[in-house]
Amino acid sequence: MHLSNRRSRFRSTSLTGAFMAFVLSLSLWVPAVHAETPSPQVNEKGQAKALTSESAEAFLNTFFDSAEAKAQYVGASVVVVKDGKVLAEKGYGYADQESKTPVDPKSTAFRVASVSKTFTAAAVMQLVEQGKVDLQADFQTYVKGLEFDNPFDKPVTVENLLTHTTGFEIRDPQQEDIHADFDKTVSMEDYAQQHMPPVVREPGSAYMYDNFSFLLLGMIVENVSGEPFETYMQQHIFKPLGMDNSSFVLNDKFKNQLATAYDAVHNPLDLYTLSPSPMPQGGMLSTAEDIGNFMIAFLNDGVKDNERILKESTVKSMEQYRSSIHPVLPDTTYGFEAAFQLPGAGSSPAIITKAGDLIGFSSYLFLIPEQNTGVFLTYNQSGALRNLFYPAFIQTFFPQYAEPVVIKDFTPQSTNELQRFAGLYADLRLSTIVSSLKNGGTEPGKLSISDAFLGPRTLIQVDKNLFKDELTGQFTAFKEQADGTIYMKEPYLNPLGYEKKGQKPQGFRDVRPNSPYAEAIYGLQSLGHYNNDATEAFQPKSAVTRAEFIENVLKMSGLKPSQTTPPADSDWASHPAAGYIQLGYEAGMITGADSKQFKPNQVITRQEAMVMIWRSLQVQYPSELFQDVKLAGHADEWAVPAIQMMVKLGIHGPEVKVLEDGSVDVLARKPLIRQEEAAIMYQLFTQPTDKIVAELMAQQPQPEASNVDEVDEDQPSTASTEESP
Repeated sequence: MHLSNRRSRFRSTSLTGAFMAFVLSLSLWVPAVHAETPSPQVNEKGQAKALTSESAEAFLNTFFDSAEAKAQYVGASVVVVKDGKVLAEKGYGYADQESKTPVDPKSTAFRVASVSKTFTAAAVMQLVEQGKVDLQADFQTYVKGLEFDNPFDKPVTVENLLTHTTGFEIRDPQQEDIHADFDKTVSMEDYAQQHMPPVVREPGSAYMYDNFSFLLLGMIVENVSGEPFETYMQQHIFKPLGMDNSSFVLNDKFKNQLATAYDAVHNPLDLYTLSPSPMPQGGMLSTAEDIGNFMIAFLNDGVKDNERILKESTVKSMEQYRSSIHPVLPDTTYGFEAAFQLPGAGSSPAIITKAGDLIGFSSYLFLIPEQNTGVFLTYNQSGALRNLFYPAFIQTFFPQYAEPVVIKDFTPQSTNELQRFAGLYADLRLSTIVSSLKNGGTEPGKLSISDAFLGPRTLIQVDKNLFKDELTGQFTAFKEQADGTIYMKEPYLNPLGYEKKGQKPQGFRDVRPNSPYAEAIYGLQSLGHYNNDATEAFQPKSAVTRAEFIENVLKMSGLKPSQTTPPADSDWASHPAAGYIQLGYEAGMITGADSKQFKPNQVITRQEAMVMIWRSLQVQYPSELFQDVKLAGHADEWAVPAIQMMVKLGIHGPEVKVLEDGSVDVLARKPLIRQEEAAIMYQLFTQPTDKIVAELMAQQPQPEASNVDEVDEDQPSTASTEESP
């Protein structure tokens, strides 16, 4: 079939590059898709449209034909179920663009990524029903031989695993876990032994999206049932529901059925496989039709076509949210998570969802049990299509869930009382997502929040520890612990987890509080990137080496060193930072005619540092936006585009000055010193580069509109339940 020769076919985007782009999209430099908050269309007079086969299909056709949607997918598959029936099951676009193979919702398989977790949770709950697993038991009751630190007097329970409240240090998939070695096999046990994280927060105290916990749940399924995980899923979930095109194993059948993955600009990506195998937390392959079968069974109290996979009481328990930072902002159930916020409405506890992302694929499953309705959307391009789809669907058919919540009158707290929330917050999972909170002036009940993606905005207090932002009317909430720890949940950057307020910086003995670099140095200290010890010296004017810079920028971006062995004849092969230098080459941040000579201990110049960062940013930000920057001083020609970008985006320290003629001297050839490096790093965390670029792009001359009909001439017809491709 259309993908059978993908191992040998050339792909224009490498797997390594795709992984780095995917990771960085959740990291320091690339806009987060959750920051997109489209305003959904509201029906006339806010009236709900009846959800029928006809209205569902009409909605889908209109939505997927829109210009906004088309920019977000190459191929998409969707199914809508209600009252035990499939109302619509459609494919749009291409499973493979090169061969013009259309998406078939019955047979085109997609990587559903973290939607896998819902199925792993269902398997665990089957064992709970049988009395073989106790949700309140220490998970080590069922998984033996894992050594890890837990300094708290509370164990990590099975329930903690299911609800992303383990307290584990983050363990997300690494580059070596997504690869093209189809003969490589890493068992769940071996992977867990190698990557087992310590407990760094009290179990049950905070919500952090936790891939590793669902690996452990998969091990529980295997150990308790006595069956291999894939066998168990086939026999006890997939087969009873007629899910014949679902699996956690990428065998020859699924290599042929799997849609081609694409990057953000619709370049095809290499076929890849995953470690461990199977991967309970994200390795499932499936079709829209198969997921529709599961949704029908779940909404029918666990039964489809007289085949029961779950008891009614179990289904009800999986629908119930187990934690929330505020009643309008629930966190997770057993296997599901809260829906995207709708302006003024928060996340309705009546709706349960599961999102999933892997390189080149995104998915979204949402269920409204009280309406007996379920929807599953999957597409072969990572991105924000679901962020457009969900609010549009809800506003069209169930606008009651988009109605503003009614909150009792609340007396806002004074600026002094709100001062406890001021500071820097870092996401528990994605430490490069940083929010800065300050008092919002002299008025009571106001805070100012800012981040690198959306810039500053005002938060207005509407309830205890609950604020509504002025941007879209969505909610931000805080949770205070007895020990003084403060967590925050915001709606844009990563709604699937909490951010934690940084510690109070103690400073350094050689950094004055009034230093122009103090804000950056103290800020990074608060976030945990520097030791928080006032007796230590920072050495602000010490020069930074090339190896130190690449290690620092990659480490602060939350990345782990490459596991690839450097070339033996390279000059960094035995260097302590070899893993990060290798990663710099793999990420395209380090290039050069001589790939074996990096000179890791050589002092890095300011222009060299700017170029390394620019090589990542240029993927997202067009160079022509920055060409009007006039430079003074001496800079090498190869560094000019990078310097212009850094100046325009404000990614530099206070040593950079604008001269009287409007030109800027960045002291390009001078060595980079530690305080200047700190300023660059801090700006990468906090400078609203996305907003700056959006404003610059808005100032650009708009191209003449093209003939849309001509562009879309070769779009395939959609595949549905009524017609086959």
